[in-house]
Amino acid sequence: MNTNEKNELHAAIIVPKGSPEGPKQVEDRGHWGTKAEFILTVMGAIIGPGNVWRFPYLCYRNGGGVFFIPYILFIITCGIPLFFLETALGQFTSQGGITCWRKICPLFQGMGYASHVIITFGATSYIMILTWSFFYLFSSFSAELPWASCGNEWNTGIPVSQTVNNLNASKFKLNSTLPVVEFWQRRVLKVSSGIEEVGSLRWELVLCLILSWVICYFCIWKGIKSTGKAAYFTATFPFLILFILLIRGVTLPGAIDGIIYYLYPDISRLSDPQVWMDAGTQVFFSYAIGLSFLTSLGSYNHYNNNCYRDCFYLCLLNSATSIVAGFAIFSVLGFMTHEQGVDISEVAESGKDIFGFIYNFWLKRLPVMWIFLFMKI
Repeated sequence: MNTNEKNELHAAIIVPKGSPEGPKQVEDRGHWGTKAEFILTVMGAIIGPGNVWRFPYLCYRNGGGVFFIPYILFIITCGIPLFFLETALGQFTSQGGITCWRKICPLFQGMGYASHVIITFGATSYIMILTWSFFYLFSSFSAELPWASCGNEWNTGIPVSQTVNNLNASKFKLNSTLPVVEFWQRRVLKVSSGIEEVGSLRWELVLCLILSWVICYFCIWKGIKSTGKAAYFTATFPFLILFILLIRGVTLPGAIDGIIYYLYPDISRLSDPQVWMDAGTQVFFSYAIGLSFLTSLGSYNHYNNNCYRDCFYLCLLNSATSIVAGFAIFSVLGFMTHEQGVDISEVAESGKDIFGFIYNFWLKRLPVMWIFLFMKI
């Protein structure tokens, strides 16, 4: 198929016969200012808590390094092909997640609507996470971190040290008496006794929520022009901080024990279907498959852009970030176990929330400047 035939096919799909508004719609959609804007925007969209938080936890729960085997298989067979499919679909049709399916097969436009419903729920939940992050950021502007001691008004009065020096190995569990947990439950959330107790508005969280939406608005208010420019910072700064924390983590005493636990494969876990399910869901979650915004972002590319190469490198970067984040997490975990004289497997029994405890345990050992920077990711 020569270039003219490709262009005719492209026009036939995005501009149906007899549709006078079609050409104007394509012309007004616009394109990314530079290729870097597209790459960085997609980076910022697909790299987040799924890489830094969820992936290490799943490795933790599913046999350490053996989790890499099903994870890599799902990347090759599902992740990269579907990632490319969605991006190429948007680039070829120059349409968003709903209208592209309407042009190709009207019956499938329901997938576009469904994905937008998912994005709506996901966006509101992530905005709330950003709100809590701002709350922690502003709370860190103090001589002593408020979640590092028990002498605050929201504490229960049970003097439990953040470093857990007064707990023996058998009691090293994430429990409700630790200052970091009490700060989260009793200061940030003010968890009520039950659903019948609604509580009142938290003015600090309301202001942080407003700030989050305002920042979100200014990142997108001019469409891809503002989004592409904002991505130069939002997509690169977290990598800088993650690299700094990785270097700091691997230089701590005992870090090698955590890294060995992270990489050592428990081959017997391969017979557990849950390991394979977790690997598949992690790939789909972290690659943002089926959410339509890869289609939307790809629709602003030029028609002849080499999106195959872009998608391949973006997928590799996504997975590499997950693996590097695992080194950062487990190096600190090894330091914690070395300092307290406990076994890593006992800490793992505490569940998913232990990673929040690890991050705060880490932050207590960083200068105020680094705490401020870390909270911004």
